[in-house]
Amino acid sequence: MKTDLSALKFNQITVVTVTAVALVLRQPWLAALLGAAMLFGAVNPALSPMKALYRTLGPAFGLKPEIVDETPEAHHFAQGVGGVFLLASGVSGLLGLGSLSVVLGVIVIALALLNLTAHICVGCLMYFQYRMLRYRLSR
Repeated sequence: MKTDLSALKFNQITVVTVTAVALVLRQPWLAALLGAAMLFGAVNPALSPMKALYRTLGPAFGLKPEIVDETPEAHHFAQGVGGVFLLASGVSGLLGLGSLSVVLGVIVIALALLNLTAHICVGCLMYFQYRMLRYRLSR
């Protein structure tokens, strides 16, 4: 399987930017929309709105595909985790739970920045821990 590192970078930048805008402007619907798009893409990568956005805007930002021989499942899992957190951030904001909304959004921003700057994907690490646990339990 192949993974496009430029697409991952684009997703991280998009997540940080859109989530920060949603939090600063107090627009929880924006976080919820991004979270839903991320979840949809994690479940159905071929129809991912994030991937479509990358294909459309990536070249305009000078991003060229950087394809590596790496299975994308861990990244899909991480995107799903981020999507759940952002959807929860948006919904909690819409329900008037502003502090919870901000905390969840900041967690997503921090983890996306960690991945973007230090190449540490916490969601990927969670995925591999889950796989190891499943393997051990099946023995």
